[in-house]
Amino acid sequence: MTQALAYEGKAIVALMGQPEPQRDQRWLKDALQLAVMLELATIPPYLCGLWSIKDPEKDKAVHDAILAIVMDEMSHMGLACNMLTTIGGSPRIADPDLVPKYPGPLPGGVRPKLSVFLSGLSRASVDMYCQIERPEDPVAEFEEPSTSIGAFYSAVRQAFKQNADLIKGHRQVEREMAKAHGMGNSLVPLSTPKSVDDAIQVIMEQGEGSHSSPKNRYFGREGELAHYYEFRQILQGKKLVEVPTAPEGWAYQGDPIVMPEAHRMGRVPKGGWAQEPTHRPDAEVQELLTKFNQRYSELLRWLTKTWQTDDPQAVNEAFEEAEATMRSLASPARSLMRHELPDGSGQTYGPEFLYIPA
Repeated sequence: MTQALAYEGKAIVALMGQPEPQRDQRWLKDALQLAVMLELATIPPYLCGLWSIKDPEKDKAVHDAILAIVMDEMSHMGLACNMLTTIGGSPRIADPDLVPKYPGPLPGGVRPKLSVFLSGLSRASVDMYCQIERPEDPVAEFEEPSTSIGAFYSAVRQAFKQNADLIKGHRQVEREMAKAHGMGNSLVPLSTPKSVDDAIQVIMEQGEGSHSSPKNRYFGREGELAHYYEFRQILQGKKLVEVPTAPEGWAYQGDPIVMPEAHRMGRVPKGGWAQEPTHRPDAEVQELLTKFNQRYSELLRWLTKTWQTDDPQAVNEAFEEAEATMRSLASPARSLMRHELPDGSGQTYGPEFLYIPA
């Protein structure tokens, strides 16, 4: 597979179309690079929804559920980076050609009919979150499946089993994220076939659940569901609970879930707010947008540096800078959501997540 193919929208479909005997080290490196960007692509839309909630304490249950999912996705991205470096690869994160752009498709052609956008929390955005995380065969639902993130990771898992000798433990990042943040998975060294297999299992089940249960069995809070079902019950307005008489044993028949009051962040146009004449920001808003985009770009560069060295001190310093930069994004993002668009719609600005090369 050529490097150019990794930039194409259907790269994952092309990879999964290759016969299993041909899924070698080159195949795994290409697949895992796409996995890194796929995990990254989910984080900005979820963060926009999270930051738009006006009163996190009042709507703590929904706020904390989305925050936990964001932390999981960050750790999934880190685990994908560890998988890539353990076989001798290097994640390309701060790459203008690969950084996810919104609105647009998920990297690699997963969910090809889905356009991922940035906006505040609403029924439309939560429905999009569900489509991102949707399993091949959801519990308590009966819909036609399409190519899913889980199916892609299943192929990666099988390729690792066929190429276990490639696992060398190069440049592994170890971080107790669960201990530091109270949620999310810790990053662990992936130096054995079992450790790699366990990491893939965590990613798959936290996102989609298992074939028989929607529960998040890994590092979740009491009663926490896999991401798809957490989002789905917000959309349904009722908790998903075990119902012995239901066909799948589960149904959305539990306690009510109220959609939080949120800032009406509009959908970011392709290329940013300034691309739409009716949305062009004034100087104050533009300053906030620039500040956010610069910090987001710094975050991606620090993450790239984290997986580029074997020096433990350099790894730790880069990861700490990445974490600090990540925390600094919330303030300008929330400030943007207090500025209404000039088109009279009553909607607000929000972060663009545009990458600015150094």
